[in-house]
Amino acid sequence: MNTRLSSTLLAVALAAAFAPGAMAATPLPADVVQTAQMQQTEEDIAAFVRSEMQERQIPGLQLAVIQHGKIILARNFGLASVQYDVPVTDASLFSINSATKAFTGVAVMQLVQHGKVDLAAPVSRYLPGLPATWQAVTVTQLLNHTSGLPDVLDQATGQLVGPQPDNHAAAWTAVQALPVEAAPGQRYRYNQTNYVLLAQLIEKQGGVPYTAFVQRGQFDVAGMPRSGFGDAKDVVVNKASSYVLGSGGQGYRNVLEDFPPFMRAGAGINSNVGELANWLIALQAGHLLSSASLQRLWQPTTVNDGKPAPWALGWPTIRRDGHRTVAGIGGGRSAFYVYPDDGLAIIILSNLAGGQPEQLIDTVAGFYLPALRQQGGAARATQLLRQNTAQAGFDGLGGQLAAIRRQHALPDPAENDLNAWGYRLLARQQPKQAIAVLQLAVQLFPASANGHDSLAEAYEADGATGLAITHYRRSLELDPGNGHAVARLKGLE
Repeated sequence: MNTRLSSTLLAVALAAAFAPGAMAATPLPADVVQTAQMQQTEEDIAAFVRSEMQERQIPGLQLAVIQHGKIILARNFGLASVQYDVPVTDASLFSINSATKAFTGVAVMQLVQHGKVDLAAPVSRYLPGLPATWQAVTVTQLLNHTSGLPDVLDQATGQLVGPQPDNHAAAWTAVQALPVEAAPGQRYRYNQTNYVLLAQLIEKQGGVPYTAFVQRGQFDVAGMPRSGFGDAKDVVVNKASSYVLGSGGQGYRNVLEDFPPFMRAGAGINSNVGELANWLIALQAGHLLSSASLQRLWQPTTVNDGKPAPWALGWPTIRRDGHRTVAGIGGGRSAFYVYPDDGLAIIILSNLAGGQPEQLIDTVAGFYLPALRQQGGAARATQLLRQNTAQAGFDGLGGQLAAIRRQHALPDPAENDLNAWGYRLLARQQPKQAIAVLQLAVQLFPASANGHDSLAEAYEADGATGLAITHYRRSLELDPGNGHAVARLKGLE
């Protein structure tokens, strides 16, 4: 029997269930009320997602919610291909970019389970011939980006290091000749060299190519027949096109994804929310790792002085009080969060680089976990404030926010959400509106060096040089290491 209610029946059921005096009347069956409530939750989530897609200009998106080992919501939104007007469907595949590293973490732990890898061992135990300065780096330090090794990918240009950026062998030779950036375990720095070495480790100890090891040990076991590795050079059936916003935030430009085979332990998987959900369910059900190995995989790590590192073993950790969360985040376009103690996971995949769907996940989670609504409420506050400005404009933004908070019992917006909104306005050539938003951020977070730096940029874009200098100076007072503020002050003064 199909228990899904029509929108009309849904409205009637909810009205009957919650109207004054409803308890005195003949009550609706519990399953009808529960179905109506679930459908209302789904529609509220869909409305939130559509609003964020419009604001962030995300062409296409997939969303899935997993609760207690079951997929309870899976929805498709928008276009997989803008140029060909192809909608997102269940079969659409999206690049998950660096969220691939979570699969690499699982692969390493599978080798640990079989006694073929020791997380505390130096990687040189398994890979002879590494530079002398690399040989003390442990497997854990590769997984959590505390190796201190030089990066094979120039983060400023996005190209491989060395004189021949398209020559992978030359780049690998070049990076091994560079000095190390820090002692092993001294500090965190996101680094693609780590995962090139992990691919080599998996191939050496697993006895097959990295991609085959993941295919056999994870895709095949979890039920992921469409998922695989590939970039713009490969033919990937049902692959959603990848985009970035054009100059001034206007229109789209195609992204030609380049994930060289030797770097595919760090990026390169294409999948969809249905198959990623199967993978997360299989992972937590013990089909890929034992319970003890999974706990070790997701255990937070530290640097040498005991301070927390941002990553566990291939998985970023979202640190906060309560509601432990581990994640996979890739390219500012695809993300999944797992809340292990709450029996919940959320997956959002999109085809816009820089759309940052990870910023939406806590809000979606809050629809299912009341205790998380405070976490997601900050994003909801930003969303409602943004909607309010469409009618009321950007004057008196603090007063608008106060009214929204009173009406909806929400916390203040998060600094990062306001900052991202301000930069989107700047990209659209709307500096005065950006100033209003970033002023609000500075009012709410006056001790944030980044907040003052962002507001200074907005003033600079609007030609208000004196105010820009004031806030760059304040940013430097709060963070003397802010090189951007130093450079801008030299230019302005």
